[in-house]
Amino acid sequence: MRRNAALIRVVTPDSRSLGWDWGPVFFMHSPMQKKFVIYCYDKEDKMAEKKLVEAITSMEEDFAQWYTDVVKKAELIDYSNVKGCMVIKPAGYAIWELIQRQLDDMFKETGVENVYMPMFIPESLLQKEKDHVEGFAPEVAWVTHGGLNPLQERMCVRPTSETLFCDFYKGDIHSYRDLPKVYNQWCSVVRWEKETRPFLRSREFLWQEGHTAHATADEAQARTEQMLDVYARFCEEVLAIPVVKGRKTEKEKFAGAEATYTIEALMHDGKALQSGTSHNFGDGFARAFGIQFTDKDNTLKYVHQTSWGMSTRIIGAIIMVHGDNSGLVLPPKVAPVQIMIIPIQQRKEGVLDKAYELKKRLSGFRVKVDDSDKSPGWKFSEQEMRGIPIRVEIGPKDIEAGKCIICRRDNGEKTEVSLDSLEEAAAKILEDIQKSMFRKAKAHLEAHTYTARTREEFIKTFAEKAGFVKAMWCGETECEEKIKEDMAVTSRCMPYGQECLSETCVYCGKPAKKMVYWGKAY
Repeated sequence: MRRNAALIRVVTPDSRSLGWDWGPVFFMHSPMQKKFVIYCYDKEDKMAEKKLVEAITSMEEDFAQWYTDVVKKAELIDYSNVKGCMVIKPAGYAIWELIQRQLDDMFKETGVENVYMPMFIPESLLQKEKDHVEGFAPEVAWVTHGGLNPLQERMCVRPTSETLFCDFYKGDIHSYRDLPKVYNQWCSVVRWEKETRPFLRSREFLWQEGHTAHATADEAQARTEQMLDVYARFCEEVLAIPVVKGRKTEKEKFAGAEATYTIEALMHDGKALQSGTSHNFGDGFARAFGIQFTDKDNTLKYVHQTSWGMSTRIIGAIIMVHGDNSGLVLPPKVAPVQIMIIPIQQRKEGVLDKAYELKKRLSGFRVKVDDSDKSPGWKFSEQEMRGIPIRVEIGPKDIEAGKCIICRRDNGEKTEVSLDSLEEAAAKILEDIQKSMFRKAKAHLEAHTYTARTREEFIKTFAEKAGFVKAMWCGETECEEKIKEDMAVTSRCMPYGQECLSETCVYCGKPAKKMVYWGKAY
């Protein structure tokens, strides 16, 4: 760090000057990645060009570290003294609120109602469904004392709420007239993970979990698929994330379910992320808990149930699908700030007033004015780091000319816009950003989806490339487990759009039954 005074000038890549000032030269961390250059003039008027020190590890160098850098430097999360748990900071929680609000609206369009269940589950209740309890046993956190007194029966902190809903439905459902029950709750759950990672895996996380009860198997299956479609539409239309829809194998399905359906997204590094799941329970839980109703024919029958959920790990998907080496790139529909107005030479008379006038005019958007005393260059840097979709630059000369500059976060493109048409231009650009981000992510998914017809192709593709691999499978769990053991690869789903790539299983050579998307996953 140099301590002598110097005249410094910060310029953008297109050589637009951001102003001059005297002061000490600090070579400090910046979220910009080779986007801004400081030109330092020392007392002898000799120019030395210095690039700002890179604050984010390049995703090409170390994707895992890049991810950690982004969530920390964009102030989405912080680590806590509670091991394995994270603090979701305002910037991160604001994204979750927008996800929650829009997803909840989509749920309610299908007739879903919100409820809330207790966070504690008595051990005897958890034990009622054998497969379910075995699936969650390694991750359960137990409460053994109430205050200073030992509990007569220990209780777990909910890892999921199937048993609680079943216990409730047993007393609430009596007749076919009580059906269907289409409930959802927004809550946190606890799973005692050994290894944690911000948003992707933590011991406590936020989610929604839907739990429905139906009179027939057909109704339950229709609801299972309907909610998977809601998740897929939400990811693609709101989060700009393309997904592959399909059914999980028996090995990968939810504990206690008859069938599990999933949406799988592909991250920038070629790994898969299970982004939402929908489960058909059939009448298995109903039989275990005794949930019966009197049908129209006056006979007792068991209900058929479903469950479906999406969690804060979807924020991790947003980061890893859209982010770049400058930080976050947020889809406009879930960006807490859609427009950042940055006044240039804000100390000059009228500049700040104009910036706030523009904010008022843009009240139909989520908009802020950065009136801090930081230089415009640092403001641009922070706007990029935080993934704000567009920034509006306004300075004295712009005001005089009746225009401003709009810069897009997704591709850096700048547009000169008349102040008279600012609202229309901003709306059009935000809409185009949303669509362009989806197209880019879709192109990445397609470019990193491969086909393997032989064992040699299968092994070679995973050894040399990152992404999904479509290949035929015999349907046997033993073969699936062998693939995972030998190659550290898992089945992601059996997609709705089945293809016959060959007649034999890609790994064992037996007759093929299903085409499967395989991949390495988070």
